[in-house]
Amino acid sequence: MTTSRVQWRKSTRSSGNGQCVEVASLDANIGVRDSKAPEHGHITLTPKAWTTLTTQIRTGRYDN
Repeated sequence: MTTSRVQWRKSTRSSGNGQCVEVASLDANIGVRDSKAPEHGHITLTPKAWTTLTTQIRTGRYDN
């Protein structure tokens, strides 16, 4: 899928230091990319995988 016309967005809570991810609706899936390197492409997640990932992030699964 071409993403040239996709509307990518960042969290309103992200700071201005450039360490953010952007998300977009891609047909029936969710695209995720690095905001400082969008030319490197994106990953595509199903809605179920997106929900699992965001739940794990919120509950501290990846905190070290």
